[in-house]
Order: sequence, then structure tokens, then C-alpha cells
Amino acid sequence: MRETLHMAQFLANRWNEAPFEHFREGVEICRLVKGEPELALLRYAPGASVPQHRHTGLETILVLEGSQSDENGHYGPGSLVANPEGTVHSVSSEEGCVVLIQWTKPVEIL
Repeated sequence: MRETLHMAQFLANRWNEAPFEHFREGVEICRLVKGEPELALLRYAPGASVPQHRHTGLETILVLEGSQSDENGHYGPGSLVANPEGTVHSVSSEEGCVVLIQWTKPVEIL
């Protein structure tokens, strides 16, 4: 199912009303576009993390709320992060966050 959220809704924090489902421990997902590429919202609970993984395609993240960190830095609202194919990292969010994420191919958990 495809959800339609307009930029004005993002700017008004309307992503909180989107239908989220369990993705992994402490992380929920709202799939906006399924397939390859995939576009989704991820909502991290405070203290949630994603284990080390390798990107098999390009991943692009826009932090909408809160912050997240990986081995390369700490990213707050408005941060745009691109992880090219072959990139390896783990992600955590001490305070919790919501990100808009697009990936061209699934990741490989290491």
C-alpha cells in the first residue's frame, strides 16, 4: 500500500499520524514506497539501535526529528546522510528520532 504525505505535512510533523509497524526491536517503519528503491519513515525509540550492516546499494537519510548517530557522526534534524554501496556502519539513537529513509537495495546485517 502506498501512503501519500506531502511536504507541508512533513513540515507540520504529520508523520506522527502515519501508520507505523514493527521493524526491529525499538524501531518502527511506515513504508511509503515498497520495492527497489524503497522509501519509508523509521521511528526509533529512545536508546534504539540497528546492528552493524553493509549497504548493497545507496541509502539516503533525512533526519526529521530527534537525532541518530553512527561511527561517522551525530545527525540532528535537517541532517542529510548518504551511505553509498559498500558502506558499513551501525546506527543508534539515544533520544529517539524519526527519519525519512530511501534505499535502493536491502542491507546485509553482519
